Amino acid sequence: MKKSPVNPLVLSRPVAYQTLLLFVTVSISGGAVMILELLGTRIIAPYYGVSLYVWTALISVTMIALAIGYYFGGFSADRYPQLRLVHIILIAALSTAGLPFISSPILELTNPLGMRLGAFVSALLIFSLPLTALAMVGPFAIKLAAGDLRGIGRAVGSVYAVSTAGSVAATLLLAFYLLPQFGTRAIIFYLSLLLLLLAVFLLLNDKAGFAKPWSTLPVCIAVVLTSILAANGYAAPVRPANGFKVLLQQESIYGWVRVVDDQRKGFRLLLSDSSVLSAMEIAHGYSLLGYQAILGMVPALFRPAAKQALLIGLGGGHVARDLKAKGLATDTIEIDPVVADAAVRYFNFQPTGDFMVGDARYEIKKIHKHYDFIIHDCFTGGTEPVHMLTVEMLRDLSNMLSDDGILALNYVGFTQGEGANAVTSVYKTLASLLPNIRVFVTEKSEFTDFIFLASRQPLTLDKDRPDKRITWLLDHEYAMTDTNGIIITDDYNPLESLQVRKAEAYRKIFMQRIPPELVVL
Repeated sequence: MKKSPVNPLVLSRPVAYQTLLLFVTVSISGGAVMILELLGTRIIAPYYGVSLYVWTALISVTMIALAIGYYFGGFSADRYPQLRLVHIILIAALSTAGLPFISSPILELTNPLGMRLGAFVSALLIFSLPLTALAMVGPFAIKLAAGDLRGIGRAVGSVYAVSTAGSVAATLLLAFYLLPQFGTRAIIFYLSLLLLLLAVFLLLNDKAGFAKPWSTLPVCIAVVLTSILAANGYAAPVRPANGFKVLLQQESIYGWVRVVDDQRKGFRLLLSDSSVLSAMEIAHGYSLLGYQAILGMVPALFRPAAKQALLIGLGGGHVARDLKAKGLATDTIEIDPVVADAAVRYFNFQPTGDFMVGDARYEIKKIHKHYDFIIHDCFTGGTEPVHMLTVEMLRDLSNMLSDDGILALNYVGFTQGEGANAVTSVYKTLASLLPNIRVFVTEKSEFTDFIFLASRQPLTLDKDRPDKRITWLLDHEYAMTDTNGIIITDDYNPLESLQVRKAEAYRKIFMQRIPPELVVL
């Protein structure tokens, strides 16, 4: 009987040991793909925000890389037996270790392309090589696992099953342990070193592929380069930005949080990815965000008897401090624990009520109070939680108002042109729940902050009262209708697409004021 030809790629070890080694390899490579895809948002988000477009770009690039990797992996495994699995893993390790070094120049290079195209091109240039290399592991492993054609089906099924199991395990490990404990930069370098160790282990077990002494030279060079990149990158300090002092830089499960002093202007900024959550004049401690001054006027001018408030979206805590000065005890909800801690440590915030840390849509379901004043302040103009603007969320908040309570909502947008329908949609959604609404703007310009005040009872201002605040508010009142607006729901929420122009405009202003060194990994 004619024997089947020996597979030139097969490792020179017993079958059971070889199979176990292959399964470990595909499990690690599958997990590495998911880790890089998920960490992609942490690398790109500080520049382009966390939005549907960034996630779409990353998923698309991952699929493109996997398709290319699967094809060329199979092609190479059949045509080039001198290309070993060790080489593929080393390429993945080396390109992974290089991610933090290439991400910053690529993000700056793609900046002129705009938010959507820039995010896609950035993801393509940053992640294509490591993801393609990792995708090539599968076809190589299948070639190794299949002794002959009779076992090809089982080999393919086993390899992809184990790879998927590795992806699931890595996803859970990353979200629940690695990211909160170590942060993006450290995980990337640890991952590159794990791939490096795997490559070295494969090398030691591949006697047939590396029989000649000189054949290991390229591998040794790649090992040294990967080790140097990982070691130097992990130890690299944050790049300084002229005129700015970084007081805090910490990665939370929601993004990069930084507290930065602009030493030239005397400002302190609280940044989360590419959004400004708070801006404070350091010498006197007052907020530099105009809409917060308007929010501070509302209780005294509209409901002077108000005693209890709820603030959703803490930022630096300036609104809560203003309300405290006017005699209101304020419960606060902030989703990001790092932001909450920064407000206390760097912005002199002291809670005057319940201090809740978590997603507001979940937290408000545990509150059994009624408030005279609810401030919904989660919409900076940068990366925004659009699920917080649906009629379901706003209905829950309106049900928490006292009989004459006021729901105040700050929203950045355009008065006309593309994107203006996002503002009118917010107005129409509020109007479907509360009958009395007044809208004020911080600036009489096309791009401005809108402050919506909504209540079951009339919102009246005494025009004859000699108060400059009333005069200013009346001068900045904005007449709005719900023409071209829609009611935003959990089922139909197109705000991501309606807000593209706003996101681009906000990002342009942000990048003009914040050095790139402060928004990259």
